[in-house]
Amino acid sequence: MFRLPLSKHPVSKLLQALVFIVAGFTSLADAEEPLRPYLLLNAGEGSLKQQLDALRDTLGNSDFEIVGQYSPYPGATVVAITHPALLRAASAREFGAYAAVLRIGLSQVGDEVQRSYANPAYWGEAFQVAPLDAVSTALHDLLGPGEPFGSKKGLSSKKLASYRYMMMMPRFKDHDQLGSFSSHAAALTTIRSNLANNPDNLTQVFEVAVPGTEEVLFGVGIGSGDGNDKDVMATTDTGTMKHTAHLPYALLVSGTDVYALAGKFRIALAFPDLGMGTFMKISGAPGAIRESLGSLTATKESD
Repeated sequence: MFRLPLSKHPVSKLLQALVFIVAGFTSLADAEEPLRPYLLLNAGEGSLKQQLDALRDTLGNSDFEIVGQYSPYPGATVVAITHPALLRAASAREFGAYAAVLRIGLSQVGDEVQRSYANPAYWGEAFQVAPLDAVSTALHDLLGPGEPFGSKKGLSSKKLASYRYMMMMPRFKDHDQLGSFSSHAAALTTIRSNLANNPDNLTQVFEVAVPGTEEVLFGVGIGSGDGNDKDVMATTDTGTMKHTAHLPYALLVSGTDVYALAGKFRIALAFPDLGMGTFMKISGAPGAIRESLGSLTATKESD
């Protein structure tokens, strides 16, 4: 009796097709692994200060550059860093400077010091710059593997690229324009002067210029008002794993104009699982943050 070769048998072909389809769906699922805003490192040894010193030493022997350090409240320190690959990605598009700096957070939690950093893949997608795979790899190789956290389900790359907390809330493109100047130099001079001497307890954490552009990113700690870092974080950062690497907020000088990400976008992006009830407890923060950062664009009246 004539029999079809196994490879040509209808049942065999069907099985091969099913295997191909399943493999395709598996590959697609792997490619669309949800992203989370932070990566938690293995616990280090020693006090927060000792681990901070060790971190600075490690970064100092790498291609990363420490551009600032900030302690918004007791038991929390942020180290702001940049990298040649971050600056290249930032220079490739307008407003790319928002992605020029990453934050590493050290948080005292009981007897343990949590070490975490902002996930380059997550923030790169949200700020719409080129994939930051080189930065992710460099951090992985330098600091070790990290456990993603900051959102139970995570967000897809597609959702991050057009992220907003909910309908009618601002997206990345809806950043606040805080001021406009006659020149790029005038904008920088005014902001530097106001950061050095202001009545609102604002602290300059970093200043990073993106090569080949007229974009400069400032990191600003907010110490008073409804948007102050300590109170906002006391309300929002209540989980076991701390989101310290959310801070500080950024002020962007792009050409002659000054911008900041809308508070309702920036806070939600750092806490994507934040419930509306908690968000309402800090309802005054987004406007207060805008006012605080906006005050840095004020020009002094001549005597």
